[in-house]
Amino acid sequence: MEERFIRTQSLIGSEGLTRLNNANVVLFGVGGVGSYAAEALVRSGVGSLTLIDGDIVAKSNINRQLIALDSTVGLPKAQVMAARAKDINPSCRITALNCFYDESTKDIIDFAKFDYVIDAIDTISSKLLIIELASRAGTRIISCMGAGNKLNAVGFEVADIYKTSVCPLARVMRRELKKRGIAKLKVVYSKEEPLTPHFDNAADIDPRRRSTPGSIAFVPGTAGLILAGEVIKDIAFNCH
Repeated sequence: MEERFIRTQSLIGSEGLTRLNNANVVLFGVGGVGSYAAEALVRSGVGSLTLIDGDIVAKSNINRQLIALDSTVGLPKAQVMAARAKDINPSCRITALNCFYDESTKDIIDFAKFDYVIDAIDTISSKLLIIELASRAGTRIISCMGAGNKLNAVGFEVADIYKTSVCPLARVMRRELKKRGIAKLKVVYSKEEPLTPHFDNAADIDPRRRSTPGSIAFVPGTAGLILAGEVIKDIAFNCH
């Protein structure tokens, strides 16, 4: 066994580590949540990882995104995360797709080829599309609900979407998934009431968003690590 995974194997056993090495995971979004999820997956020995994100690193990402440094500003997020992942584990098979996932790009992914899907994006229409296609393919999926405008990192929970409360994004997702006949969905969410962001001037507002949430270093990263932890445990211990 490779030395870099000795500590991992001591926790999950050789069979668990082998399952991780053989696993094929796709991650949608490598921002504040997704970059930490990707990091944990690679450091835990996941053998194949596809990263999907059409965004580039901005200076406003530096406060919370693992991939965001002065040296990476302006570079594609998926490519930056792929390079970092390869430096962590050169044996990991990484595919980086620099695109936003929606109806126009949905054919780039065959969900049936993956062991697990991670949804770490915040566009509702794309989240719904990912969940619907993964469910149709019978592929396990976990989805992150709202992580913006929050300060309580220990408030995140893992639950079925229909057992969530308080989170505004989860409320919308419950309604829309019910319409689509999706009976269950594992999610990471928080019952913390979202705070109201403070902006001193218009330059603080991201023009690409209808509303720009406030965020901080320790909250989205926590959600991302919880996402990855659920995936790692489910794969290593063969949970369905």
